[in-house]
Amino acid sequence: MPLLRFDIYEGWSDAEVKTMLDAAHRAMVTAFGVPERDRYQIVHRHPATHMIMEDTGLDIPRTPRFVFIQVTTRPRTREMKELFYRLAVEEIEKRCGIAPSDVMINLVTTTDEDWSFGYGRAQFLTGEL
Repeated sequence: MPLLRFDIYEGWSDAEVKTMLDAAHRAMVTAFGVPERDRYQIVHRHPATHMIMEDTGLDIPRTPRFVFIQVTTRPRTREMKELFYRLAVEEIEKRCGIAPSDVMINLVTTTDEDWSFGYGRAQFLTGEL
C-alpha cells in the first residue's frame, strides 16, 4: 500500500530507473513487511532548473544523480521508518551506485480511510484489505 514517488533529474535510462525502483521496493518489503506485490511507484523526471534540492545547512553534497523519495503510507513505528531509510539508501547505493548523500526520503502518513484502490470504496475500511 505505500505509494512511493521518485523525483529525479532528467538523464536516467529506463534500466537505471527500474533498478532503483526494485532496490527501493526490496527495502520497503523488508522494513514495512508489505507483501511483494504491494507495489505502487511513480517516477517524475525533472530538468535541473525545475528541481532544486539543497542540504538544509547540513553540508550534504548533491549531484545530478540526486533522488528524492516521498513515501505515502499508513502509520509506521519509528523503528520501521529508520530501518526503511537505512535499507533504501543501502540498496540504492549497492544496486545503482548512488551516493547516500544523494538520497533524500520523506514519509507522509495517512490513515486507512484515506485510501481507495478502486471502485469508489475504502478497501481498508470495508475489510477487502
